[in-house]
Amino acid sequence: MRAWMQLIRPSNVLTAISDVLAGVALSCMLLGSKLPGGEQLLLVSLSSMLLYMGGIVFNDVFDAKLDQVERPERPIPSGRIKKSAAALLGAFAFVLGCYLATLLNQEAFYISIAIVIMCLLYNALAKKHFIAGPIVMGMCRGLNLLLGMAVLSGGLLHWALALVPIVYIASVTNISRGEVYGDNKKAMLVSVFLYGLVVSVLIYFVIKSTHVVALPFIVSFILMIGMPLKAALASLAPTDIRKAVKSGVLALILLNASWIAISGFWLLAIFVCLLLPLCILLAKKYSVT
Repeated sequence: MRAWMQLIRPSNVLTAISDVLAGVALSCMLLGSKLPGGEQLLLVSLSSMLLYMGGIVFNDVFDAKLDQVERPERPIPSGRIKKSAAALLGAFAFVLGCYLATLLNQEAFYISIAIVIMCLLYNALAKKHFIAGPIVMGMCRGLNLLLGMAVLSGGLLHWALALVPIVYIASVTNISRGEVYGDNKKAMLVSVFLYGLVVSVLIYFVIKSTHVVALPFIVSFILMIGMPLKAALASLAPTDIRKAVKSGVLALILLNASWIAISGFWLLAIFVCLLLPLCILLAKKYSVT
């Protein structure tokens, strides 16, 4: 069971809930609607988690040979889980995630298919490319935000907001290039700039919405991504870079909570933040990267 949990990376999977809830909240704000019912929120959350899990599992499936050299402790190269069994689990997660999306609406189903395609594209090809890798990985999260926005009819009219998680995850993925060998200062400096863009957009929407209750969430987000990255820039050591990546992944919860608070649903934002302690606890037991 521990090997399967290491393969799935439960702390990462839980962050997917915050993506879709942020998408729902943003659609409600922009369309002037109330939050949908609990059944719809549960369906979109489960669909998102399964799709994310499928992407994570196939990451290790495609990286099996490379991990024999760089990360031999992982479940597949260590022999604790067969590559074929992992692929079967990933495929099952993708199919079930897409099925749950069909129960929402046709738009959600199409987005779920797009998420599967982007996950496989990243794992099979894009991750090897300096520019395409971070962008495709970012698109997986951007589409996840759109999956939440698709819950409301007309929510996808504001699809451009998906550019924010695309830029953010591209910056985290860019930092992760140094988690094995370190010494990727130039890449991290690019990520500092991209982080700055994301924070600037959040501040803009706070001013526009006048929901200043979102500021504590944004400050917490800045601290969580900024402090580990500062340490990694100072040392350029793989261990510190992994910590910066880990914080970047988990900080997605605070980024999405910020969006939800900006949308005016501060109670939902607090609920999303409650996922963070659980994710941090799981991240201590099962690697995020």
